[in-house]
Amino acid sequence: MCWAAVYSPRRTANGHPREELSAPMPEGLKTLTRYTIEEEHRHPGSSGEFSALVNVVATATKIIANQVTRGAIVGSLGAHEADNLPATVHRRMDAIANDIMVGETQWTGHLSALLSEELPQVHPVPDTHRRGKYLLAFDPLDGSSNIDVNLPVGTIFSVLRTPGETGGAATEQDFLQPGERQVCAGFTLYGPATMLVLTTGSGVDGFTLDREIGAFVLTHPRMRIPDDTSGFAINAANERFWERPVRRYVHECLDGTEGPRGRDFNMRWVASLVADTFHILTRGGVYLYPHDTRSPGRVSLLYGANPIAFIVEQAGGAATTGHERVLEVRPDRVHQRVPLIFGSRNEVERIERYHREPEEGPSFDSSLFGTRSLFRPLK
Repeated sequence: MCWAAVYSPRRTANGHPREELSAPMPEGLKTLTRYTIEEEHRHPGSSGEFSALVNVVATATKIIANQVTRGAIVGSLGAHEADNLPATVHRRMDAIANDIMVGETQWTGHLSALLSEELPQVHPVPDTHRRGKYLLAFDPLDGSSNIDVNLPVGTIFSVLRTPGETGGAATEQDFLQPGERQVCAGFTLYGPATMLVLTTGSGVDGFTLDREIGAFVLTHPRMRIPDDTSGFAINAANERFWERPVRRYVHECLDGTEGPRGRDFNMRWVASLVADTFHILTRGGVYLYPHDTRSPGRVSLLYGANPIAFIVEQAGGAATTGHERVLEVRPDRVHQRVPLIFGSRNEVERIERYHREPEEGPSFDSSLFGTRSLFRPLK
């Protein structure tokens, strides 16, 4: 077997961060650093800042992965009941992940400001650091409530261009851009393997963290979501709060071969946006976190729905709020939340059509004899 050269300097000759390899890498595997540099070379005149930023974010997620897999060793878990967790325990790993993302990215000179789910306000890059032309919005630990039961969690991130002049302090208004203006989006899934899924607007690629060499390597090139599916993901316990079009769609799926869809569907729900997204990217399906009577939206727009929608569309799927394309939503505040439905294109378009005809479909009367009688009909 042929082996690639082993190298250890922290940066390449042109300043790119470089993986530190502790073991030889099999010939043919492409690291994330090589991938981003090759992509940069396809765009003459590029400065290298963007590819360097992507590698810095990837490094931060590798550190988070290490902390997540150590669990109670780093003090993120306790022997408390889930409903009685002290705030310091319940939020500890979220805070750790947030500190890592901020600490690893703000000094690089690529960013003007950061927006995190864990911070109430935009975090401008300090005056002591050089400011760049990009904005980074992220959820440092999506699905963090899953940690106590050892289920998958992840990090979601979105990169935008700073609309003002480079070097100035960014404001909240700078982040209020529709998702179609993203220059990059991705997420890292901390599961049995640590996976990084990335798009820069020309398709979606997946990378797996090879812990022997300490680098992400390309393992899932050109990920595609099939147009059709027989699977959906939703928290069925919330049915009483759903709007009629969502109830119609889910009931038709549950009716299986005897219903109007004429086939059986599978239902799953991980309670981790990144885990369900990765499943849809690899197996197909549709994910619903819809509008309900308690809240108009549950998923953060800027660092949740937008990056996921960008990835999904680049993989051939579709993403909607039920009433409009997610990437066209005009944000009005940095922590805005929206409904989110995404996945296989034909199913998403069906759900959108149901929202345009909300009075169509069967009755959902929940009274005792609302749908069937106590007596058999006369023949």
